[in-house]
Amino acid sequence: MTDLDTVEERIWALLDPYRDDLEDATIYGMPSLRWPGSGGHDYFVAVGRSAGKVSLYAVAVETWPEALEASSPTFRKRRTGKATFSFPTMDDELAAELEAFLARLYHSYRAHHSDSAST
Repeated sequence: MTDLDTVEERIWALLDPYRDDLEDATIYGMPSLRWPGSGGHDYFVAVGRSAGKVSLYAVAVETWPEALEASSPTFRKRRTGKATFSFPTMDDELAAELEAFLARLYHSYRAHHSDSAST
């Protein structure tokens, strides 16, 4: 896939399973998903687009870097900043890796918020 509309749609489709628990928000004008009631930089992911790529901002990876441990070197090369992953293209293999990464990251993010809510 090289069409950025399709890349962005695929990323949002991979994020659909998390919508039941999370709320839509924005950060720096970008659409994001966050734990209900959280604010500031406590978001799960945000998605932004530039002329040549779609970026996924997963700030939670700074707190739970172990979510990347099972990722391939190819996927890790998509990390272009502390919490930024850039996707100029998206094939099935990369989408499967992103899906698995998001699941690992969400597991920790959700556990943190669930624990916080019960205390």
